[in-house]
Amino acid sequence: MSTAASTAAEGPELIENGDFASGVTAPWWWTPNAPASVVDGRLCAQAEGGTVNPWDVIVGQDGLPLTAGESYELSYTASATAPVTSRTNVQLAEEPWTQELAAADRIGSTPETFTHVFTASADYDAAQLAFQIGGSDEALTFCLDDVSLTGGAEPPVYEPDTGSPVRVNQVGYLTDGPKAGTYVTEATGALAWTLNAADGTEAASGTTTPQGVDPTSEQNVHTFDFSEVTEPGDGYTVTIGEHVSEPFSIGDDLYSDLRTDALAYFYHNRSGIEIDADLVGEEYARPAGHVNVAPNQGDDGVTCWAATPCDYTLDAAGGWYDAGDHGKYVVNGGIATAQLLSAWERTLTAENADGEALGDGSLAVPEQGNDVPDILDEARWELDFLTAMQVPAGEPLAGMAHHKLHDRAWTGLPLLPHQDPQPRELHPPSTAATLNLAAAAAQGARLFEPYDAAYADELLDAAVTAYDAALADPDRYADPNDGVGGGAYSDNNVTDEFYWAAAELFITTGEDSYRQDVLGSQLHGDTDAVFPAGGFSWGSTAALGALSLATTDNGLTAAQRAEVVGMVTEAADALAATADDALYGVPLAGTDFYVWGSNSQVMNNMVILATAHDLTGDAAYRDGVLSGFDYLLGRNPLNLSYVTGYGERDVRNQHHRHWANQLNASLPNPPAGSVAGGPNSALQDPIAEDLLQGCAPAMCYIDHIESYATNEVTINWNAPLAWLASYADDLGAGGEGPGGEEPAVCEVDYTSNRWNSGFTSSVTLRNTGDTPISPWELTWSFADNQRITNAWNAVVTQNGRDVRARPAAWNGTVQPGASVNFGFQGTASGSVADPSAFAVNGKSCTTG
Repeated sequence: MSTAASTAAEGPELIENGDFASGVTAPWWWTPNAPASVVDGRLCAQAEGGTVNPWDVIVGQDGLPLTAGESYELSYTASATAPVTSRTNVQLAEEPWTQELAAADRIGSTPETFTHVFTASADYDAAQLAFQIGGSDEALTFCLDDVSLTGGAEPPVYEPDTGSPVRVNQVGYLTDGPKAGTYVTEATGALAWTLNAADGTEAASGTTTPQGVDPTSEQNVHTFDFSEVTEPGDGYTVTIGEHVSEPFSIGDDLYSDLRTDALAYFYHNRSGIEIDADLVGEEYARPAGHVNVAPNQGDDGVTCWAATPCDYTLDAAGGWYDAGDHGKYVVNGGIATAQLLSAWERTLTAENADGEALGDGSLAVPEQGNDVPDILDEARWELDFLTAMQVPAGEPLAGMAHHKLHDRAWTGLPLLPHQDPQPRELHPPSTAATLNLAAAAAQGARLFEPYDAAYADELLDAAVTAYDAALADPDRYADPNDGVGGGAYSDNNVTDEFYWAAAELFITTGEDSYRQDVLGSQLHGDTDAVFPAGGFSWGSTAALGALSLATTDNGLTAAQRAEVVGMVTEAADALAATADDALYGVPLAGTDFYVWGSNSQVMNNMVILATAHDLTGDAAYRDGVLSGFDYLLGRNPLNLSYVTGYGERDVRNQHHRHWANQLNASLPNPPAGSVAGGPNSALQDPIAEDLLQGCAPAMCYIDHIESYATNEVTINWNAPLAWLASYADDLGAGGEGPGGEEPAVCEVDYTSNRWNSGFTSSVTLRNTGDTPISPWELTWSFADNQRITNAWNAVVTQNGRDVRARPAAWNGTVQPGASVNFGFQGTASGSVADPSAFAVNGKSCTTG
């Protein structure tokens, strides 16, 4: 990333005694652990070692008047006897320490001049300049000179480094999958493109399709497609004019490593256990965090925060650190655990899904060799935390779950978990957290039953207890203002959590009361409510229940099951169309959904598409998933792979307390397989607010550790990444879902009565096999200009020349030897004919 240079500021000097020429230190001040004096014309502070937070050691000056809207330039020269990162802040001089400038400057042994320009958002009578240099194990001497702060600066224009205008999936394309890219250009006419193999030989060529201005990026773009190329290989590039794309591969094994790396994220972020170098490597190994070893105060005897005291403690050690901080949240833990569990459950329900890659011995976890799939071992680490957050029997609100557990106050970056000195506190129970526990534990119960029946019983008991507690207290919401020391995660609509929890309990137990709660929910059958256009998330979880109901064997009737599958495919239809229309191929509609964690919204939409493909075999759904991967891995307006370690231009400075190389060279960058939150047009952190003003929605991202609103990592973002990588790797291994090449045992009779520009068609689908077809979906394509206008006895939709017919409420099952009949009317022009090829649930049918 680069920032254009600013012009020199011309306003009055606000720093007093910035050159230390007089030999005095006033009005500079310092914390007691960093006594300072003027040495050789510089202010030098003797900073003690063994501090934890940056603000534990400060050199500063107060009394700086700032004017709202005015731009200022701060410059200074500094050196240190040991490498240190100065958190250089211009801020309010008292709580809440509002920052107008928040910079992280790496100070070395050679004096270096640093310059920053910022615009004040408010008036200050006496702002503070603070050089925060704490957090070092060793003592050091920090020296300052030529400190200047002047108004009248011209703000620099931030210009993201977007590299080549030829945008592709930098990891690559599946051999038999779609292959498309985007080209940023001012040209309005078609341009020639060439696909070259690694040795420079031409593999394919064609011309681009001008598309106009992409609304998400405000870039004028063309698209190009080379799907016909199926020759595996590495080092392919696309050339347009003088521009060459990043290299990429074509092959079938592109996503197996991503599945493993995305799942490794969770072990890396375990709380309460040593992270073993033999499993993660030396640079990522660390002692156990929050286990009552000084300076930790521990998670194994945590009580409630002072605002809502309780007379008990919980042993809530374990679980996963949620995001860039050291907090642990039940609502984020619930959806993340559910998606790991679903990744395993998919291997039990989807044809051609491979469980071996998630099984015992497949992942780098310490539980290897215990005859339990490793992905379930990882999920159990969080399930144990979720159940531990339940209010004990005999206490007020017994059975409900505490919303979250985290530090009393926010900690700074960088800070490893075992070095965190903050007290840990439980925050009040909430209905949302309680239902997250109920849903995840219920799903876990059925999946652990074959491996550990006693543990499965414990999970189910916790789930039932939690659900009953939520029914008894259905509107206990988390306080939206409870955001000190950890995120608030407030949610004042829990109809979606009730739907999800009831669905998982029904699938696991078969009990009619849960079925009635599912069917009686105001959400049931409402596709837009269950599958919101912006993607499901921790705050909108009904989709998790619907996806489980659609894919598992459960006690719903055929018609009820067909209704749920219909919701999934209806949502997937819209998403597939969105991805197909989007000039960067992203299954995210419009410009309004580039929000905090937009990449997770993209991925959860991809999960819907992948599930629809598993259910039907319809290649359009598969293509929507792969198009989403293209966006995540480089075919996007910034030409970035949002996944660390994947692609030539991958992000590397995600917001995280101990993957903090940008702030401390002795710490690592995030490991491979960590996905960044992505563009967020709300600009909700100081870095984004300072640098990204006026950005187009899909451009509102910066790979900076301080930009937590665009560049954070979280468990509930990596969980769908792992799920999707598993799905995509199954595709590469030949898993095309129920479609495949095996003919279906069905026969279709199709007849039409035509007149002038209209027609009526009758279709009979007959089951010629030995088992029911339930639910059914019949697809075909017109070879001409026929348009269906209305239908009966089936739900018939048309996208271009492609047609899809699904059951009405009463005919979702076709028994062996039986048939279902439906019909429709339409309009036609020119020479038309009846279609001759049909597929049921993705498998070819014979015609009568």
